[in-house]
Amino acid sequence: MAKKIVSDIELKGKTVLVRADFNVPMIDGEITDDNSIVQALPTINYIVEQGGKIVLFSHLGKVKEESDKQELTLKPVAEALSTKLNKNVVFVPETRGEQLEQAIQELNEGDV
Repeated sequence: MAKKIVSDIELKGKTVLVRADFNVPMIDGEITDDNSIVQALPTINYIVEQGGKIVLFSHLGKVKEESDKQELTLKPVAEALSTKLNKNVVFVPETRGEQLEQAIQELNEGDV
């Protein structure tokens, strides 16, 4: 059985979980190389155009203790994506729990 790719699936109205490599280099909260963000844009745009509801997840560096979470936030990536996609990208700083679940439930077709 051949592997399916995103274009093989009817996406309209479906919630699509996308694991992206957004482990971008940053200095003082500013992205210094956005290549991996740019590389993900065709897939993200395709899902948006097809009416999918996109949940992107990634990581940034290694969180060893609670204090690392503030410095290793993906919020700058969400802001960069908002600019590149010319649409709001909702950033949820949690990886599980009610806040994340509610944000996913509130997604409309084409939302990221």
